[in-house]
Amino acid sequence: MLTKTKKSKIVKDVQVHATDTGSPEVQIAILTKRIDDLASHLKKNTKDNHSRRGLLQMVADRKSQMKYLEKKSPKRYSALVKKVGLKK
Repeated sequence: MLTKTKKSKIVKDVQVHATDTGSPEVQIAILTKRIDDLASHLKKNTKDNHSRRGLLQMVADRKSQMKYLEKKSPKRYSALVKKVGLKK
């Protein structure tokens, strides 16, 4: 689970401007962190199917956000992929 301090640190790392909290970059970075946390949880708890469903929803949401960002601004997309450490 993301605490308020962890979330604010993630936002500060990828925000576009000073008051940015909802840009695609921020949303993708937060989703990526949540996905990583949930994936590690599922490695320990293999039978937790409710969390697995949530993980799949988050992955699909991140994918659509990334597709949108890539279409709108390829420069911002490539910069975000490098910052967050995702592969296409």
